[in-house]
Amino acid sequence: MTTFNQDFLMELLNTASPSSMEMDIQRKWMAYVKEFADEVRTDNAGNVIGILNPQAPFKVLLAGHSDEIALVVNRIDEQGFLHFDKMGGINPKAAVGMRVQVFGYNGQVTGVIGVNAQHHGGLKDDFTLADLFIDCGYQTKEEAEKVVQIGDLCVYKTEPEMLQGRYIAGRGLDNRTGSFIVAEVLKRLSEKELKVGVYAASTVNEETNMGGAYFAAAGIEPTMAIACDVTFATDYPGVNKNKYGDIKLEGGPVLAKGAPINIKINRLLEQAATDLQLDVQYELTPRHTGTDADRMRLTGKGVPVSLVSLPLRYMHSPVETASTKDMEEEIALLVEMIANLSGDESLNPLE
Repeated sequence: MTTFNQDFLMELLNTASPSSMEMDIQRKWMAYVKEFADEVRTDNAGNVIGILNPQAPFKVLLAGHSDEIALVVNRIDEQGFLHFDKMGGINPKAAVGMRVQVFGYNGQVTGVIGVNAQHHGGLKDDFTLADLFIDCGYQTKEEAEKVVQIGDLCVYKTEPEMLQGRYIAGRGLDNRTGSFIVAEVLKRLSEKELKVGVYAASTVNEETNMGGAYFAAAGIEPTMAIACDVTFATDYPGVNKNKYGDIKLEGGPVLAKGAPINIKINRLLEQAATDLQLDVQYELTPRHTGTDADRMRLTGKGVPVSLVSLPLRYMHSPVETASTKDMEEEIALLVEMIANLSGDESLNPLE
């Protein structure tokens, strides 16, 4: 079923993009969308925005963030070990024993996150990031400081892989898959006669402060906005579905329901799903979504928002896993919905 550009997806997933250092991936995203966008913009936050039909008064903003969680060096000890804090939602237990790529101010270097041998007592049950460190092979602080300084970023050193030809597993699918999806939606819409303007944004900083989404929406002043992110799949052993819901890979894109979500946008998405005979799943976001949608919604005079998410296993681990079928269906859903907009739609839930 997959018809999207898988080579471009793998290129993004193989490009490190720690939050606050997304420049490399953004340049690749920009080069890709320039081939079919009517216009490409950047802003002072580091967002890249591909635009179709920029003269249209009705503007649809799609936002998928390009940044991934990371580690940030906060101390170099006398033996040359790097100590670190988190840049986004790092899980300490998932970090133990991992290789990392350190983006030093004076070059890149590989390190390993050391762990106390079980023979020597192992890690205590309630350990934190402060109990961990990175060993790059340095012998002194002075040697380490020739390459690394406080504030330098690190990501897990892993490569994306296909599982049985249907799932993709790797680091940072949250949310480079979303950045990829909005680019593919824009590409397919470029082949259609549109009655609305489409602004596909690869945003920055979602994992840390969602500032990129604010900059994008404040600058564009969209009529409506849709965040394309990931959500928690619950279809693997040990998950309490009564507490976290029933979301599965290959179950289709996930629509959010809750106070931040514009009901009329969801109805448009549901109608598109019906027309395409696609299944959708639902998640609850009663107070806030925890995504770019929250910041876009509160820009300017207020922006009606919705959230379309990709089911994801093992979030914020080095082996996040998603379905290519779900990705293709999310792209198709968004293309169908936007292509059918007349530009006269009211998003006022009282009308």
